[in-house]
Amino acid sequence: MTRSGRALALIGALLVALPAFAGTYALSVATLILWFAYAGQAWNVMMGFAGQLSLGHALYVGVAGYVAGGLFVHHGVPPVVGLPVAMIACTLGGLAIGSLAFRFGISGVYLALLTIAFAEFTRIGFDHLAWTGGPGGMFLKVGRHGAWDLLNFRGPPIMYYYAALILAALALALCARLSRSRVGFYWRAIREDEEAAKALGINVFRWKLGAVALSAAMTSVAGVFSAFYYNSLFPEQVFGIHRSIEIILGPIIGGVGTLFGPILGAAALTLLSDGITESFAALGWEISGIKQVSYGVVLLRVVMFLPRGIWPALARRLRL
Repeated sequence: MTRSGRALALIGALLVALPAFAGTYALSVATLILWFAYAGQAWNVMMGFAGQLSLGHALYVGVAGYVAGGLFVHHGVPPVVGLPVAMIACTLGGLAIGSLAFRFGISGVYLALLTIAFAEFTRIGFDHLAWTGGPGGMFLKVGRHGAWDLLNFRGPPIMYYYAALILAALALALCARLSRSRVGFYWRAIREDEEAAKALGINVFRWKLGAVALSAAMTSVAGVFSAFYYNSLFPEQVFGIHRSIEIILGPIIGGVGTLFGPILGAAALTLLSDGITESFAALGWEISGIKQVSYGVVLLRVVMFLPRGIWPALARRLRL
């Protein structure tokens, strides 16, 4: 086993054993880190691998959450059934946005603006949709305290932690496989030089659309997890630009296009923001927006001193 493989196995073993010595609060923070790591990997497929910038990934989080949550609340459909429906809905949404953008040659900043616009239009629509509760939100029925109900994704905090850990591990494995596959090389060729990729015979439209669809499908899983973890959905909360920014900050700070960047970035951001929030709360200071300020400070420092992200610099230092 290589040095990096041994390090990964050790970290994995520590994460599996974490609930044995972590308290409820620490477990909730760890679950949040793993959720952002997974969602960051999903966004990284589209931007890091294929070079297609999206600033509206909250669209897929919200749509998936409302689809699975709505089926559960109104028709008693368990999330194990609602999840595939949510994935299909988000995949179709991603294909629609991608087809519209790529058919007309929209890319870069303009593609980012298009994704923001779709997320905002959807938020406005859900604000006026009675089936989802409108601006008052939708509330999911909570399971019995401490009881495990995997079918309905109900259980104690440890269940959600291990679910998030499995999702993060699966996303890492999938992205590692994709990065070494022919698809991964096609995506990187498109990211580096789209015209050169066309000249080599790569179907740019098809493979860009595939990256968008896969990213949307993966993000939808994060949306369903979030809905059943927090048991509530509000359009302003799940479709807001702040949610999209939180998803993409991890990969940007950790290292866009890398495998471990989204994980490292999610851990750094979550620990720092929660640490600052708790420190100010302990002092009795309630400062609105302190988490967003901490995000901005970290992003500014990384862009200034580590423009490629934390992970590439760390990997060079550790010779991984």
